[in-house]
Amino acid sequence: MKRLVIHDPTLRDGQHAVRHGLGLTALRRYAQAADAARIPVVEVGHGNGLGASSLQVGQAAVSDDEMLSTVREALGHSRLGVFMLPGWGTSADLRRAIGHGAEVFRIGVHATEVTLAERHLGFLRDAGVEAQCMLMMSHMASPEVLAEQAARAVGYGAQAVGIMDSAGHFLPADVSARIGAIVEAVGTVPVVFHGHDNLGMAVANSVAAADAGAGILDGCARGFGAGAGNTQLEVLVPVLERSGYTTGIDLYALLDAADLAERELMPAPPVTGSMSIVSGLAGVFSGFKHRVVELCAGTGVDPRDVFFELGRRQAIAGQEDLIVDVVAELSSRATDS
Repeated sequence: MKRLVIHDPTLRDGQHAVRHGLGLTALRRYAQAADAARIPVVEVGHGNGLGASSLQVGQAAVSDDEMLSTVREALGHSRLGVFMLPGWGTSADLRRAIGHGAEVFRIGVHATEVTLAERHLGFLRDAGVEAQCMLMMSHMASPEVLAEQAARAVGYGAQAVGIMDSAGHFLPADVSARIGAIVEAVGTVPVVFHGHDNLGMAVANSVAAADAGAGILDGCARGFGAGAGNTQLEVLVPVLERSGYTTGIDLYALLDAADLAERELMPAPPVTGSMSIVSGLAGVFSGFKHRVVELCAGTGVDPRDVFFELGRRQAIAGQEDLIVDVVAELSSRATDS
């Protein structure tokens, strides 16, 4: 059976669903449960990664330093992972995370802008920690472009490279084509897939990624994440086992961790609601949901129209300011008509 590495960003990506409000007790208790399940990598941080706590995308309940030290202390078997978007975080943030004992570092960039990761991947390579590069909003690029960008990331020092289905837009055939092209381009370097569940396809897409050669798959407890959520970890692992893969994860302990996450991390598990379906169809980052709904309130603008307009303009994460412009423009059109 082929061994897959499971990477758990529940304590980072799930922050989007609770406006980055996870406290230290919740972080510690989930990290201990994930460690007991032998999940290989547990990632923690603000939803947008190191250095991102801000008025623009939301202030975290606790600092990066507090999150990292708390989760580090809770892990005995699992490795500690972090995520960073260049522009929000800097090399100073990476250096502090190394000081806290982080071992797996992911640099996220837009699918066609891998050059933005070059400096940070080089820094991490020289620091002797594991550096990975994630190509976000990957539905906006062809398999050939993604493969070329992935190969460049490896040249910059990435020890694993992959794609995020940031908008939950993919179907299994889309994933197979992209992962297959990247595997062919990077050879033995592990390839990563991170799915979102807007169209209810996250587990199927993750299995398709494994079948196409991915070696690292992401999943969150109860799918904890923005909008419709991410690939549901406690479903993904047994489905992979039934599909002929092995993960080394203890199923009962994994189910216990998922139960704890539902009780202590979230007001309710994510569901594939109408807005999530629209954001998936439009190809827009699910994390825009709260801001879109807030800004549309009282304006007469249909939030679904905002998502489709954002998709037409190819809005990406980090362009939250564009939501204000779109709502104002659609409101003005309605007033003039």
